[in-house]
Amino acid sequence: MARDTTDDRPIEGRDALVAWIEAGARPRERWKLGTEHEKFPFRRTDFGPVPYDGAAGIRALLEGLRARGGWEPIFDGEAVIGLADDHGGGAISLEPGGQFELSGAPLLDVHATAREFEAHLADVAAVAAPLGLGFAGLGASPKWQLDATPVMPKSRYAIMRAYMPEVGTRGLDMMFRTSTVQVNLDFSDEADMAAKLRVGLALQPLATALFAASPFMDGEPTGFLSTRSEIWRHTDPNRTGMLPRAFEPGFGFESYVDWALDVPMYFVKRGDTYHDATDVTFRRFMAGGLAHRLPGVVPEMGDWVNHVGTLFPEVRLKRYIEMRGADAGSRASIPALPAFWVGLLYDADALDAASRLVADWTTEERQTLRDTAPRLGLATPFRGRTLREIGAEVLAIARAGLKARGILDETGRDESVHLEMLDEIVASGKTQADRLLDAWRGEWAGNIDRVFDATVW
Repeated sequence: MARDTTDDRPIEGRDALVAWIEAGARPRERWKLGTEHEKFPFRRTDFGPVPYDGAAGIRALLEGLRARGGWEPIFDGEAVIGLADDHGGGAISLEPGGQFELSGAPLLDVHATAREFEAHLADVAAVAAPLGLGFAGLGASPKWQLDATPVMPKSRYAIMRAYMPEVGTRGLDMMFRTSTVQVNLDFSDEADMAAKLRVGLALQPLATALFAASPFMDGEPTGFLSTRSEIWRHTDPNRTGMLPRAFEPGFGFESYVDWALDVPMYFVKRGDTYHDATDVTFRRFMAGGLAHRLPGVVPEMGDWVNHVGTLFPEVRLKRYIEMRGADAGSRASIPALPAFWVGLLYDADALDAASRLVADWTTEERQTLRDTAPRLGLATPFRGRTLREIGAEVLAIARAGLKARGILDETGRDESVHLEMLDEIVASGKTQADRLLDAWRGEWAGNIDRVFDATVW
């Protein structure tokens, strides 16, 4: 989760909010991609969670990376809660339970994001190894119960912790016990945004199935291949889900803004203080809904930017589009996710083919896929076929899109090389989660500690 924004320009009305999103549009030749990925730190001695404080804690890890890489610290009060490269090189941040996130820089191609990922892991390993720490690539915390999970010292999380149980049954699990990988993509104009958002939303359940890597929680199988995705189904219906309005005629920037305006806020930040605003929507905030509690505080553009960043549909729109449906998983899966979506959405012919594939899917069908994919994965049925069969068709479109881009690495391979792990998953029908479950039932003999060695980055 990126650091919160400060922008004290007063909001002049709804049109300014629409214009803020529209300002993200850029011509095709300037399109880039940014990959974000989270991972669970653990102690190698006993596979326990890593607290914030202490000689081998999260703060020590951040300080070590700061010294190694010249990052600038991000503070919440006296606590270092992240690192930033102020020259456009991305940021490192903490999720509520200590999940360690790299928000990658905007890069030109999937090869570049793969190199960025490997360089990041090398830096992290150099600092973490002397501290006795490792990182697990999984979509959900496999062992530690909620009350054993550390709490990071970020002020905004205190507001979210109090609010989550009021709006869903799994919000705290989402905050403290899930990890994801996502890719952020550009759009050229409103029509391009709408086409990408629709394809992204329709195929997000397929991404959930392909990247499923969270079959355990509390030391046992959960009955789901993507426990992370299932948790999101029970987090907060106001700000999550499949965004049906995106498929309505005329959907565009204004439609998204109108939806966002009617979602309850989390907070208003002034200076270093976070003020609880969970009792008002952003629309009510703009109409003076917090004046009784925060006299003199008027809505600012920074409030809007922060609010938009606390909305969690399966595909999120800001000044770019975020694909949000995948578990964090193996090292190979991190560049595979941007390869999947860039292949589908950055080539015009591929986007047209993907759009035609999903054009007649109904709201009910899309929702059924969303509800079923976390449990059944690639075996999820759809119109007499399965997501595995649809996945083969979609991967062919993505591969053609990447080949059409014609961007080669130093060995002459195009970006489709990063789809190979997905090809193997579809060919075998076995996701990362399926293989972990096979090992748990077989060679691990039910010992959940073995999952850390099996998924360590």
